[in-house]
Amino acid sequence: MRTSPVLRLLAAALLALSISGCLARTRAVEQRQVNTSNLLQATLAQLVDKINSEAKQIHSVNATVEIATSIGGAKKGQVTDIQQIKGYILEKDPDLLHVIGLLPLVHSRAFDMVSDGKRFKLSIPPLNKFITGSSDEPATPSKNTLENLRPHVFFDSLLLHEIRPDEIVVLEQGTEVIQDSRNKKKTWQIPDYVVDVIEKSGEWWRLERKITFERTELRPHQQMIYDVGGQVATEATYDNFTNFAGVNFPAQITIVRPKEEYTIVLTIEKLEVNPPLNDDQFALQQPPGAQLVTLK
Repeated sequence: MRTSPVLRLLAAALLALSISGCLARTRAVEQRQVNTSNLLQATLAQLVDKINSEAKQIHSVNATVEIATSIGGAKKGQVTDIQQIKGYILEKDPDLLHVIGLLPLVHSRAFDMVSDGKRFKLSIPPLNKFITGSSDEPATPSKNTLENLRPHVFFDSLLLHEIRPDEIVVLEQGTEVIQDSRNKKKTWQIPDYVVDVIEKSGEWWRLERKITFERTELRPHQQMIYDVGGQVATEATYDNFTNFAGVNFPAQITIVRPKEEYTIVLTIEKLEVNPPLNDDQFALQQPPGAQLVTLK
């Protein structure tokens, strides 16, 4: 295809003007330094083995935690922070969960929630309500943000679950931008590994989650869990790894739910790994006089 003489003349004129400085303006591009010091190397097979071996070592947990919650974001136009409360989390394979939150000062129960993976029960003594329903997310989310909370949000975020043999894994090499601790105006790009976990959904495959490993100690730093539509359902970040009786575990877990716009920060004060837990510890009875609410 021949180039129009008019276009050639226009290109030449623009080039001449840019050289002379009449139309050109040079601006600096922010340069982020890449920190590659003390980086560890790992293959995809090694990272998958690390996830699975650690998942197989933990079958139950009993954690004493501080629970901080905030509600809101861009959709609501504001963020409301809820007072931090003390709580307890019990988790047992394959899918038993019990979460207790205590009211400040008096330490009576603010809420009590159990789940067997299929159904959940939630007692809210201050409201005199007892709620039951499917552990699946509601088809129509409630305008009351925390009514959309389901047990699997805790269950999926607290531990990295094993990658199944029928799932596909892919390795990415990415970078994370962090702020320099000594110079707040300076940022660094830190290389990391990202393990993509892909599962079969009907006739098609879908991205189920992404697990990000920092490269200095090859610890899982973040887990992104996706819904069937490809949107981020849960973003869990793991920080302040601490030795709890010989087990290296994140002392702070931040759980973000972008669609419902709420954030839960769990600060672990005490952790027992593989304590003997019986099924009675995951039972919850409706308190006398409490209003029963069954969610469809």
